[in-house]
Amino acid sequence: MDDIRSRVRHSSGCDLGTTWSRLVGLGFETTEFICRFQVSVVCVLVLSIYGMAYDSLRDFVQKLAAAGELKRIPVEVDPVLEITEIADREMKLPRGGQALLFEKCKGAQFPLLINAYGSTKRMALALGVENVDDIAQELGGLLKAKPPTSFKEAIALLGTALELRHAKPKSVKSGPCQEVVQPGPDLAALPIQKCWPQDAGRFICLPLVITRDPDTGARNVGCYRMQMIDGRTTFMHWQLHKTGARHWRRYRELKKRMPVAVALGGDPVYAFAATAPLPDGIDEMMLAGYLRKKSVEMVKCGTNDLEVPADCDFVLEGYVDPEEKLDLEGPFGDHTGYYTLPEPYPKFHVERITHRRDAVYPSTIVGMPPMEDFYMGTASVRIFLPVFQMNFNEIVDIALPAEGVFHNLVVVSIKKQFPYHAMKVMHGLWGMGQMMFTKIIVVVDEDVDVHNTSEVLFRLTANIDPDRDIIFTKGPADVLDHATPVMGFGSKIGIDATHKIKGEANSRAWPPIIKMDEGVKKRVDELLRHATR
Repeated sequence: MDDIRSRVRHSSGCDLGTTWSRLVGLGFETTEFICRFQVSVVCVLVLSIYGMAYDSLRDFVQKLAAAGELKRIPVEVDPVLEITEIADREMKLPRGGQALLFEKCKGAQFPLLINAYGSTKRMALALGVENVDDIAQELGGLLKAKPPTSFKEAIALLGTALELRHAKPKSVKSGPCQEVVQPGPDLAALPIQKCWPQDAGRFICLPLVITRDPDTGARNVGCYRMQMIDGRTTFMHWQLHKTGARHWRRYRELKKRMPVAVALGGDPVYAFAATAPLPDGIDEMMLAGYLRKKSVEMVKCGTNDLEVPADCDFVLEGYVDPEEKLDLEGPFGDHTGYYTLPEPYPKFHVERITHRRDAVYPSTIVGMPPMEDFYMGTASVRIFLPVFQMNFNEIVDIALPAEGVFHNLVVVSIKKQFPYHAMKVMHGLWGMGQMMFTKIIVVVDEDVDVHNTSEVLFRLTANIDPDRDIIFTKGPADVLDHATPVMGFGSKIGIDATHKIKGEANSRAWPPIIKMDEGVKKRVDELLRHATR
């Protein structure tokens, strides 16, 4: 949903759009160059290193089961509150518990999959890799790619080109998502959840909302929650800063009806790509193709000209009338752990529903952390860390702790090189895309594990003088943040928890941190090995 997209997009910025375009351009240009060497046999070798594409969400379910990451619920469970309670208990288990497949959903025809992304292992499985960091390393290599100066370098660069050639989606005439056409569209056939007691109704929580810029034709795939009003109508909760909302405003200026398509399911990489930190104008399906090492096949809708992934599980075709009066959407139990109160949003009118014969309905819930979305956001940060490091080469690592619900807290470690370096990084991050929403930024030294909350808190309390090391500023805030004095605008804190160096105000001689001598540690390791035999 849109709050998931907002949180994981904290890795974004204008430079990312330029970078991604450059990478795709590199792929196509380099392919043309390398083909002169006629080494097509390398194609198979490169593509077999890692990466896989799932044919359907059910295909991913089978993969989860084979990996011991799936728990089947064979008894009938009500999508109204009951599924949430079971899923929430599972998500709170160590390491995120297991994915859950509810095989019998009360009042619905289809099974429901939830918590599919809710662990480090399942997130890697969804992206077809052993470890999400593998993708980050590959992306880092692409960012550093240079024109070849030898045949050996040309062969290596061929791998880069081959990986990128899958980024471009391709159109097909038909797909499994259109195997069944509902005779009369009715959302009640889907196991749409009412997640929390005070929610205004049932919400589609993991949709791929597909819109098109009316001026440029550029596609956007967003993840915006959709409150069900009746069997053929939902709200469309695209927030002020979202690309879908910008498209809607432009259609309103043009006084034209806005075509919208909503895809559900398919390869799990689609939902991840829809929440990834790609800026306005960059097609999320390009990222999906790159990640799955296979071009995304797109099929045209039956009632409009939009295209959807041909292998997805459900498609809702319809429109938003920009001239229709807005109505109050919500409340909704949100990722902040609090309810988002009612706000005016447009309505989505469903004209046609199609689905696979063996369709599985994908869903998620948000609420008090940790939840499934934490693992999606963490994966996004890991993958796009090299992009951060291109813009800030002093950055070592970044963490968005679950307790900070993403927009509230960012911890970053840096290689400190000059006085007040931490403050330079803070202001730079606040200027990068949706990092502008970050309420608190904590900067620590390069030797700190930013994913270890205990270690971060130790440095935070030990290394700051509040008057010298805390800065306040103001700027845009997440509209879901209930604590700001006004919606969408509030104050921010930057905390410099690094060791202070000469040139920083009111800094005394800084003491060394207590560490044992490495030679002693090695001797003791050896002693203990002998003692435990």
